[in-house]
Amino acid sequence: MKTNLTRRRFAGCLTAVLASPALIGRAEAQARMDLTIPEGITQGGPTTITRIPTDQPLVAMTFDDGPHQTLTPQLLDMLAARNIRATFYLIGRRVALYPELTRRIAAEGHEIGNHTWNHPRLTSLGNDGLLRELDRTTVVINETVGRPPVTMRPPYGLLSMRQRNLIYEARQLPTILWSVDPEDWRRPGSSVVANRIVSRSHSGAVILAHDIIGPTVRAMPAALDGLIARGYRFTTVSELMGWPRWDTRNIRLAASSAG
Repeated sequence: MKTNLTRRRFAGCLTAVLASPALIGRAEAQARMDLTIPEGITQGGPTTITRIPTDQPLVAMTFDDGPHQTLTPQLLDMLAARNIRATFYLIGRRVALYPELTRRIAAEGHEIGNHTWNHPRLTSLGNDGLLRELDRTTVVINETVGRPPVTMRPPYGLLSMRQRNLIYEARQLPTILWSVDPEDWRRPGSSVVANRIVSRSHSGAVILAHDIIGPTVRAMPAALDGLIARGYRFTTVSELMGWPRWDTRNIRLAASSAG
């Protein structure tokens, strides 16, 4: 699958996410690949992704704040029935609560991203607190499914440009925002959420939704089928960016105590 991307080369190859100064990650199979981050993003500078320029009818469905013990399994069933792979931005403490469900997400071919440990407003944190939120989550995801996340999404979409650059320079994690927001957190109802997703989507869209909200999950059959009817195909964030599939990447964190 090729996307029509304009690209900026990294200063070096993408290495694995660093869980702490003592946890030096290595992308063993990927270390010889010169991976790139797309240009042409709509806002936020070179370390922030909101949409990916492409002439193909590709979209990335993303789900925040899970895993939820009852709603996420329902959503996974809906995705499996349509052979759709999505990207889940998981909260670290919920991964620790529901490791089997997290493993199911990964086993069914979905990508897992870092959505912090406690879902704080990151703009209120200093550098150490910011990286600690990400590092704890990276470690628990890696311990649970055997690979670390390669992208992050800030809670509420709140992250200063300085923080985005810090996270990318220190942990090689691009900030993933979105270009389609149905505002499902306002709970406008399932039909409204579905209609907003279908009507606002576009090629290269990153679509925001939440799998901890019942009406949102109930909106998914209509939303997904509506997108399919309009000719859209689904992919994960990494693949939309032109990166290898997350579940095929041989990225490992060096063994060490996370402290």
